[in-house]
This record gives sequence, C-alpha cells and structure tokens, in this order.
Amino acid sequence: MDNFPQTLTSKLTDLETPVLVLDRDRMDQNIQKMRSNLARFSVNFRPHVKTNKSIDVVKNMLGDTSGAITVSTLKEAEYFSAHGFKDILYAVGIIPSKFDHVIRVRQAGTKLIVVLDSLEIAQALGDKAKQARTSFDVMIEIDCDGHRSGVDPESASLIEIGKALVAGGQNLIGVMTHAGNSYNCRSIDAIKKMAMQERDAAVRCANRLRDAGIACPTVSVGSTPTAMLADNLDGVTEVRAGVFVFEDLVMAGLGVCGAEDIALSVLTTVIGHQKEKGWIITDAGWMAMSRDRGTSKQPVDQGYGLVCDLNGELLSDVLVVDANQEHGVIAHRSGDPAKTPDLPIGTMLRILPNHACATSAQHAQYHVVHRDSFDILAVWARFRGW
Repeated sequence: MDNFPQTLTSKLTDLETPVLVLDRDRMDQNIQKMRSNLARFSVNFRPHVKTNKSIDVVKNMLGDTSGAITVSTLKEAEYFSAHGFKDILYAVGIIPSKFDHVIRVRQAGTKLIVVLDSLEIAQALGDKAKQARTSFDVMIEIDCDGHRSGVDPESASLIEIGKALVAGGQNLIGVMTHAGNSYNCRSIDAIKKMAMQERDAAVRCANRLRDAGIACPTVSVGSTPTAMLADNLDGVTEVRAGVFVFEDLVMAGLGVCGAEDIALSVLTTVIGHQKEKGWIITDAGWMAMSRDRGTSKQPVDQGYGLVCDLNGELLSDVLVVDANQEHGVIAHRSGDPAKTPDLPIGTMLRILPNHACATSAQHAQYHVVHRDSFDILAVWARFRGW
C-alpha cells in the first residue's frame, strides 16, 4: 500500500473526524473521462494542479512527471518542480515582487512560464531580465468573458505587449485565457457557447499577433466546464482544467458531472441533535468544509454540502444547512423535522463539497479508499499556503 503510514489506522471507521476522504475509483473515472473527451481534439493537456496540491494525485492524472502542468502559486511551482515536473505554467498575473522567485525556480532547471496582461509589466519584466542577464517564458493573458483579468481581444495593447516582450528578449510562448464565467452558466448550451467564446477570443488574439509579425505558437484555453463540453477547438493547441479530477457540487449543478461522480468527501461524526428543529449536529463545520457556498448562486442550493452515508451513498434531500467553525448542522431540505433521518450519536457520514479546491485546502492529507470500501489504501499528503 503506497505511502501508507503504518502508525495510522487502516479503516475509515477508526479515524478521528473530520478528515478528507478520496474515492480513488471515482477519481480515476473522472480523469479518464476528461482524457477521452480531449482525445477528440488535436490538443495538449496541461492540467491545473491547484485543486489537489498533491504529487500522488498528479501522478495519477499524468502517469509520470514528464507532462506539462498549471499552477496558481509559486509554492506549487517549487513543490512540483522538486518532484520532477519541468514544464509549468504559473497562471496568475506576475508582478515585480515575484520576479526573483520565478528566477530561482527557473534556475532549478524548470521551464516556468509566467503570464501578464499589461504593457507596464511586460516592460518591467524586460528590465528585470536585462538586470539578471536572463530571459523569461511568457504568455499574454486574454480576457474572453469579462470575468477577471486579461487583455481585451480587440485592444491595441495586445500588439504593444507582444512587441515589448520580443524587443526585451523574452520568449513569447503564446496566449492563454480562462472562461471563468462558465461557472455562472445555467445550461449545457450556455457552457458550449462559452467554450466557443473562449476559443474564439484566444484564437483571434493569436492571429492578431501573427499578423503583426509576432510568433504565437501556443493557444491555451480551459476551465473544467468548457474543457468537458467544447464541441470545436480548432486553432487551440492546449487545454487546462483542474477541478475535474475530483468534481464537486458546483460542477454537478452545472450539469458537468453527477453528484455520484464526486470523488472527494469529508468524513464526519454525529455528535448531537436538536430534534425539535430537525437538526443533526456533526463535528465538521466550516473549518472542515470551507465557507464556500458556490451552489447558493445556482438553481438548487446545496447548503454547505450534501450528506452521504459511510459508504458514500447519498441520503435523499439531506444536506448541511448551516455551519459554525467546528459544528455542522444537518437537516432535511424541506425543513420539516419529521423528515430528518434518525442518525444516532456516533454515526459516521461523508459530506460532498460545494467547491473541491476550497474544501481540500482545509486539510493536509487525503485518506484514499476504493468505492464502497472502508479500507484505507493510502494516505496522500497535500500542501497548503503560498
């Protein structure tokens, strides 16, 4: 049993709760589903590892360390570089205070690609490269949906940034974008349209740069919804996605997966009741689940998470309706106390998360199990912080 600390228990039923549980069968199924979907297109896959932050999970995604990955912190870049990954995209806009950190990671032999969306940072990067007698690998971030950051696809600044990077001796890898607004879609058709919008914006910018005489070999797009539901990726060379490896209730609410596909859960124990209110109290509050309430913006609000039995089977219309720091409040969706199931103190349950990234971030390790099994196959470490 790889990575299994012999000092720990070998069964979920013997654990002190709350702990993070990872269903390896569901995880492997989700990975294969994404790979099969992208196999329809002539694209490279650069998975985002910010969701899992674990070398064991990423090796299951890619098989080994020879592939390309995406990170959201320089701590992630350092960690995965130390574990053998040498092609890493840091997909958060770079700032001058992080230039030296990027150089240190690159000096370890890693191709660490940075992204930017302004002429100011492009020029500052050029100044730093000259001072440090080095060069940077860079992608220009494109705003495909008004979601967060990036260059407008029709902006004159796109060409100005490209020219500044080339003039400064930087290696312009290409353009990248992220359709963050796909998380706000309300139908499969809307996600498909967002995927096309994402693709069109990135390809448009790549062609504008090429028409200006600036090489743009890589066109990188991706979010889990658009990666799963895109119908056409002509002109795209690379796709990124991250939460697909675990899935979560936000993805289920979008129709990207079913609740039965979610590989991640928090194991908790019933510690009390408020029977007149129809409440079951557990030891997994928002410190275990996170405060993320992403499904509250969707047609069906799943509270702080859906409740499963110890086997991972959903209890119909039972959810975590409220949470304090160390206490979770479980009740029936209707609010009718008579419909709350009879779960005695000591009953162990598994809670499916709204947002896999946020819930994982509350824990230092995954307890890995097979579907419908209490036996712990392995304990995989994950890291936190910046």
